[in-house]
Amino acid sequence: MFCRRYGDSGAQPLIILHGLFGTSDNWVSYSRRIADEGFEVFALDQRNHGQSPKSPAFNYLALTDDLYEFIEDHGIENPVLLGHSLGGKVAMRFTLENPELVKRLVVVDISLKSYPPRLEHLKIIKAMRTLDPSQISNRSEAEEKIAGMLPEMRIRQFVLKNLHRTPENGFEWRLNIDGIEPNLNEMFDGINLDETFEKPTLFIKGGASNYIVLDDFPHIRKNFPNAEIITIDGTSHWVQVEAPERFFQLTSGFMNGNPSWYGDVQQGAERN
Repeated sequence: MFCRRYGDSGAQPLIILHGLFGTSDNWVSYSRRIADEGFEVFALDQRNHGQSPKSPAFNYLALTDDLYEFIEDHGIENPVLLGHSLGGKVAMRFTLENPELVKRLVVVDISLKSYPPRLEHLKIIKAMRTLDPSQISNRSEAEEKIAGMLPEMRIRQFVLKNLHRTPENGFEWRLNIDGIEPNLNEMFDGINLDETFEKPTLFIKGGASNYIVLDDFPHIRKNFPNAEIITIDGTSHWVQVEAPERFFQLTSGFMNGNPSWYGDVQQGAERN
C-alpha cells in the first residue's frame, strides 16, 4: 500500500485511512500539522485508490487484511487509528478484531451499521465514467465537463483529486473505477461483531450529517464501551474539511491523552 509519511521515526504512530473515492492527498495538511504534535503519521491510499494496487476484490475483509499487512510489514507497534467514512469502518473492524494492537481509535462520521446505497456515490461514478481523461487538456476543462452532474464545487474538487497527469503529459484516473463499481454495495455493509474495544475511542459526527444518528449510539457503545461521541455543529459528512480547526484540536488533544481535550474546544462541539 502507498503511504505518505510525516514526523519523526519512533514517535507515536498514527495511521490515517481516507474515505471512499478519497486518497492520502486529502489528509496532507492535517498530517503535517499533527506530526508536529508528536506523531509519526502514515496516511495510506487504500486499495483501488490513489497509488495503491488495483484489485477486483474490494470489501471490508480485504481492506482490513491490507491494514494488518501494512502494520506488520512496517513493524508498527501500538498505533492510533483515525478513519473517515469507509476508512472509519476499516479502522473499526480492524480494532475489534485486533484490540491488543491498537492504542486509540478515532472514527469520523460513520457508524457500525449497514447503510442503504447513497445517490451521491452513484453520481460520482457516473461523472467519472462520463469524463474521458485522455480527451482533456487541463483540470479546468475536466471540472467544466462534470459540473452538470456534480453541481457542488466541494464534491467536484474532491473527485478531481483522483485525476493525475501521465508521463506523456495527458491525464488518467488513479481511482480504479472497475474495481469499485461492481463492489459498491459491499461498502454499505455493517460490522456485526461481538468483540469490544475497551481503550479510548472518539467518534466525531457532523452536525448536519445523517451518517451517525441518535439510534446508533447504543450500538457504538456496545462495541466501544468507552467511546466519546462528539458532534461538530454545522458540518456535513466532511467534518475535517468544514471545521478544520475544531477537528484538529479535538483529535490532537484526544490522541495525545490530554485530560482537557474536550474542554479546550467546547465552542461549536457537543458531547453526546
